[in-house]
Amino acid sequence: MADTIRRSCIDCAVTRCDHHTSNKPHPAFCVSQSLSEEERQASLARYRNDPEDAKIAQVSAGVEADGYRKWPRVHETIVFAKRMGYHKIGIASCVALLRESRALAKMLRGNGFEVFGVGCKTGELNKTDLGIDEAHQGPGPVACNPILQAELLNREGTELNIVMGLCVGHDSLFYKHAKAVTTTLVVKDRVLMHNPVSALYTADSYHEYLNHPIDY
Repeated sequence: MADTIRRSCIDCAVTRCDHHTSNKPHPAFCVSQSLSEEERQASLARYRNDPEDAKIAQVSAGVEADGYRKWPRVHETIVFAKRMGYHKIGIASCVALLRESRALAKMLRGNGFEVFGVGCKTGELNKTDLGIDEAHQGPGPVACNPILQAELLNREGTELNIVMGLCVGHDSLFYKHAKAVTTTLVVKDRVLMHNPVSALYTADSYHEYLNHPIDY
């Protein structure tokens, strides 16, 4: 099986992709070293030719540098929004995290932003209306509606959206249909207290079983 795996950045221990500045040799499968100069320049042109992309890249780097190991992600998000010049922020919240979303909205409003939030159950669609079978009606018959969440925030003209704990897949639909720049503050994990990386930290112990095929 190992011979069929196409190696890439996730199989590499070198974090300095420029071989001139790295103190480690790059593997033969190095993705960065396989790029042509034309591909590198085309990537650079994407930032230079789109003012919004360029500004996001520049502001993100500034937030990272200024808040490195000092600011929690909420602080970083507020500073990012301020430096980008955003005024209206949308919150796409799981209804189970509305308390946390209210706390976030209070912080955002305290920093001068206009905030509009939409819960995931807005629209009251039944799961059966979406063709979801009876075996998958739990934990309730009402379906999440991430497409409507995105459309309502689009209608409000939000400039930045913040995802608060949307389910796996529902978040994907929101990202797909939202028009505004979107960032994520909370990633839902009902078992690990919304800290999914814990399963990766325990991949050789408690969650070792995930290294092998699981039923789906």
